[in-house]
Amino acid sequence: MSRHAQQLRDHDRNPCIAETDASRKCMDDNNYKKDMCTDYFLKYKNCRKFWHDIMMQRKRNGVKPEMPSAEERRKILESMEKPY
Repeated sequence: MSRHAQQLRDHDRNPCIAETDASRKCMDDNNYKKDMCTDYFLKYKNCRKFWHDIMMQRKRNGVKPEMPSAEERRKILESMEKPY
C-alpha cells in the first residue's frame, strides 16, 4: 500500500473513512451507477465539509493539531446530534 493510501486509511488523519467505505461499497453493489449512490456521496461531502470547518476554526484559534484526533472526533460527534 502506498504511503498516500496509508494516510487516507489513518483514522487520525481522515475523519470520513466510514463514509468513504460506504460510498465505495454502494458503487460496487450497484455496478458503478452513480445515481444509485447519491445519498452516500452527499453524506461523504457533508462529512468532509463538517470536519474542514472544524479544522479551520481550530486553526484560527491556534489549536494544534488542527484536525482533532480520532478520539476527540468521537467525543465531538457524541456531543452533537447528527452533524452530517
